[in-house]
Amino acid sequence: MFEPTNDYAPATTRYDEMRYNRCGTSGLKLPAISLGFWHNFGDITPYEQMKSLVFTAFDHGITHFDLANNYGPEPGAAEKSAGRLIHQYFAKHRDELIVSTKAGYEMWAGPYGDGGSRKYLISSLDQSLERLGLDYVDIFYHHRPDNETPLEETMGALAQIVASGKALYVGLSNYDGERLAKASAILDELHVPFVINQNKYNILDRTVERNGLKDTAKKLGKGLITFCPLEQGLLTDRYLNGIPADSRVAHDPRFLHEDSVERVHNKIVALNDIAYQRGQTLAEMSLAWLLRDDTVTSVLAGASKPQQILDNIGALKNTTFSDEELAAIDKIALG
Repeated sequence: MFEPTNDYAPATTRYDEMRYNRCGTSGLKLPAISLGFWHNFGDITPYEQMKSLVFTAFDHGITHFDLANNYGPEPGAAEKSAGRLIHQYFAKHRDELIVSTKAGYEMWAGPYGDGGSRKYLISSLDQSLERLGLDYVDIFYHHRPDNETPLEETMGALAQIVASGKALYVGLSNYDGERLAKASAILDELHVPFVINQNKYNILDRTVERNGLKDTAKKLGKGLITFCPLEQGLLTDRYLNGIPADSRVAHDPRFLHEDSVERVHNKIVALNDIAYQRGQTLAEMSLAWLLRDDTVTSVLAGASKPQQILDNIGALKNTTFSDEELAAIDKIALG
């Protein structure tokens, strides 16, 4: 275990500017901008770079660090990095942090290493807590639906996890509206504090609008935190003029490829024009577009540089859109 250090003193102004939103009708609040550990906290990222990211985030009121068992590369690496960072620099501030993790995708070999079984979920969280060096996480998610496991078993496992004290709240990720409603009914009957859904949602990807997730979450009083709010960097100025040598496409093309950029290039150029007219960058407008919606609790954004975190927070300066702007954005994105 790493020794705690006093080298980091958080900014005393850290809560002055950040907006905090309730997860649906629950008592839990999340910062409007949360920090995702999906990229840039694995083995390929220098530790000093990770430190600069989490220090910048916390200094500006980002209290939510979001992980999963398989985040890396390698799987588990992000949780190990987060555990080291939390233990060394945030031990005195644990009660100011919301730490979330997930299980649902393949994590280890054999029949018990993925899915939604009680065996997998409880075992995975025990492993996550060991990597994180924590007694509990604030939110534990089932990461994806599992058609081969009864929903009652998966939700029962989440209930047991909360009862054991290993998670304070639970969430669901990548569910649609119909499955969300069924899961929520089971969790309500079990008196489990289910407070948040995590789903992909951005200007270019409207899946949650089409599959009922967004409307159902609002109807049931559950929060919604959106991942990929910038569509892997496409909704930024990174690719307006081609593919930079230091971009994710060039450096780590596991989730974003050159043809993805080419397919939406005209759209992002047109969206950038609207952002310019609003006095925002494309990234700021894209985050603001999500945060204008009271169904959205928080946007989950990753970062490779501290300035990107500051730029993301800049979106909070203007989250108001005219009907004409929203119509123009829809025409470009959905056309």
